[in-house]
Amino acid sequence: MAFVPGVSSPASEGKLYIVTDQSLCVVRTTGGVDVPAGPAAGAIYLGQRDGLPCFARALETGEPPPVGSEPIPLRRLFGVISDEDFGIAGRALGLTAWDRDHRFCGRCGATTERSSVERVRTCTACGHSAYPRLSPAIIALVERDGRALLARNARFPRPFLSVLAGFVEVGESLESAVAREVREEAGIDVTEIRYFGSQPWPFSGSLMIGFTARWAAGEIAVDASEIVDADWFAPTELPPHIPPRLSIARELIDDFVRRHGGIPRGQD
Repeated sequence: MAFVPGVSSPASEGKLYIVTDQSLCVVRTTGGVDVPAGPAAGAIYLGQRDGLPCFARALETGEPPPVGSEPIPLRRLFGVISDEDFGIAGRALGLTAWDRDHRFCGRCGATTERSSVERVRTCTACGHSAYPRLSPAIIALVERDGRALLARNARFPRPFLSVLAGFVEVGESLESAVAREVREEAGIDVTEIRYFGSQPWPFSGSLMIGFTARWAAGEIAVDASEIVDADWFAPTELPPHIPPRLSIARELIDDFVRRHGGIPRGQD
């Protein structure tokens, strides 16, 4: 099923991606769950999925979910709803947050209004424009002698190990960000930094840009304020808890396993 993004729609109803915090309101069906449809007054137009208009709206504080629906954390819906719906729901999370945070001008405090021709809110007084913004972040799998560097971030609520990641700083290239983050968090230098792929990450409003790299020098010395533990792992000796399949972190780990002739966990 193809999704075509858009900004303006003549339709007044369609599929409603209604979000609250980081949850999506869905309805129970005989086959599982689905995204409801209905009137879209005040909602943000997202685009069309197979010709059907799609809209996003965030529940106001204290507003109950639409009758017949229930909010379920989007992370729990991975693999439950279609990949297309999951991606559109991610758009809904990001765009409703932008729409909420820019109702008033950051320069003069006056109200803003949505454009009907592009994705922007414009101040009704001074004309300042606020576009949706993404925060670029790198995520990298570093390899040394057939082993991958995995670490536990101090902020992780669960004890799983993952690849290293961090936000790109102003004036920094993506490759420089990879080298800096790995050096800061693990104390090693890397080389052969190569692009792997990217993934929008709605839970933090970022665009994750994945890389692979090879160890060049140094021994692991973690930044204790960021990393609890880190070590090198062979593809057949991965820790029991690694990132879920919805993440590019897991894609990097699975790719590492495949490149060394193994079968990624959960696919055997």
